[in-house]
Amino acid sequence: MVLGLTGGFGCGKSTAAKLFVDLGYRHVDSDIIVRERVLPSDKVKAALRAHFGDAIFGPSGDVDRPALARIVFSDDAERQWLEELTHPRFFEIVRATLRAGPDADFLVEVPLLFEKSLENWFDFTVCVACDPLSQLARLEQRGMDRALAVQRISKQLPLARKIELSDFVLWNDGSTVFLKAQVDRIVDSLERAKAGAPLK
Repeated sequence: MVLGLTGGFGCGKSTAAKLFVDLGYRHVDSDIIVRERVLPSDKVKAALRAHFGDAIFGPSGDVDRPALARIVFSDDAERQWLEELTHPRFFEIVRATLRAGPDADFLVEVPLLFEKSLENWFDFTVCVACDPLSQLARLEQRGMDRALAVQRISKQLPLARKIELSDFVLWNDGSTVFLKAQVDRIVDSLERAKAGAPLK
């Protein structure tokens, strides 16, 4: 079983993912893959330096992700250029990970799942959603400037549309216990479906 997990920026995808992991799913986190495997690539770093210059690199020579984000989230052309550079590498890593565990249950966390038309990668899609005010409050608690948070949210497909497109929705406005109950219900439904029962 391969699930695709998406949702609004700041809605709690990582929290939901941990709950799936507790139930035996292998978590594939797109942010970690990009941060630890795509951006450190010598070829990617060379392309970034040639395109953006030294300003997006820290003293250690690593990509300064906040500096890069400030550029690409304020300029759609630059964001598209970055996606064309990094997404093919990211996609190949995910494919290789899934091929390596053909009998495992995977949860692949992809914020831009629907934006990049990746629905066919997954058996089912799950969207984590919450009230817009809660969404902004969480991002501000992480230390993100409110204007930047609004800007980044605006670059994604509207949350209402993600909810409409998803097979399952997790509403994350309550406690972790409430979220866990929803995850438990989804996983139980999927396990029943594996055994041949109708999906509820």
